[in-house]
Amino acid sequence: MDERVHEHAEVLVDWSARIEAGDDVVVSVAEDAHDLGVAVVEALGERGANATTLYGSAEISRAYLKGSEQGSHGFDDDPAVERALFEAADAYLRIGGGRNTTATADVSSETRQAYAKARKDVREARMDTDWVSTVHPTRSLAQQAGMAYEEYQEFVYDAVLRDWEALADEMAAMKEALDAGEEVRIVTDRDDAPDTDISMSIAGRTAVNSAASVAYDSHNLPSGEVFTAPYDTEGEAFFDVPMTIDATRVRDVHLVLEDGEVVDFSAGAGEDALASVLDTDPGARRLGELGIGMNRGIDRFTDSILFDEKMGDTIHLAVGRAYDACLPEGESGNDSAVHVDMISDVSENSRMEIDGEVVQRNGTFRWEDGFDG
Repeated sequence: MDERVHEHAEVLVDWSARIEAGDDVVVSVAEDAHDLGVAVVEALGERGANATTLYGSAEISRAYLKGSEQGSHGFDDDPAVERALFEAADAYLRIGGGRNTTATADVSSETRQAYAKARKDVREARMDTDWVSTVHPTRSLAQQAGMAYEEYQEFVYDAVLRDWEALADEMAAMKEALDAGEEVRIVTDRDDAPDTDISMSIAGRTAVNSAASVAYDSHNLPSGEVFTAPYDTEGEAFFDVPMTIDATRVRDVHLVLEDGEVVDFSAGAGEDALASVLDTDPGARRLGELGIGMNRGIDRFTDSILFDEKMGDTIHLAVGRAYDACLPEGESGNDSAVHVDMISDVSENSRMEIDGEVVQRNGTFRWEDGFDG
């Protein structure tokens, strides 16, 4: 086995999930992610944790969803067995991979929405654990990224196997700026794309320094972003980074928000998939996240949100659920069965302001060399 697989497992278990002896850990292993699954459960055994493994197959999910369409029985709300598994777990580790990144492309939007709503309590129980999501480099993901398999392996390990503590120190300045601020404004002025001019309140919110560890309220490996939960959003935003939503390619998304709600939208491709997300529930038309990508070890777009939203010189906004880590104690943020990120390249002709002060221009932060205030 490639030694980097064992290194990936050690980062996931030790730095990201902070697993200790006696912890009950649920591990979901995707198709073609077998090697990383083996390395992870070996590491869990060495640390004295208890491992329960699941098979996370997109093809199996498709078969179930298509079968449910044919049977017309619908989905039971809050399935007790699945919820109980996560309620009893201390940690949940999701190892993505898969054979086909569009395996569920022919599942109807109505079925997706019904399934998402029925699993809401399961999802909440899972997110109450120390959960971390990562991916094993597979050929299907390499193909989606437009890379040779060996090239993609190098890309993934460059993003995952890094000095996370040092990156956390670098990102602390962005967290401090957001925590001290009350309003964020993002502006782009481009000749080849619609402009973005959007403002949102962040007063009373706490930003997360997402350094790939639950100790930082961070749940992705790799990570490398700072995010918060905005509200009272006004304006319009254009997202020029292509993405896959529900196995459908979506690009050139334009959103118009008034009184915090999406009132108009369009997409150059995949507009029906975007509409399906926004129609999931009332919270799906409101923002749940503002994220600023700061991982400069991710140097190209790969059509994987796990990597793309962390890339330096990007910002992303998510419609749907807000993360509790950003909210004051006892306060509820935006609630939804979905959380879908959309990304904009801000490396040129752009600026981000906090309370009227420019903190990022053309991808460069005010504390970095080359910043043009």
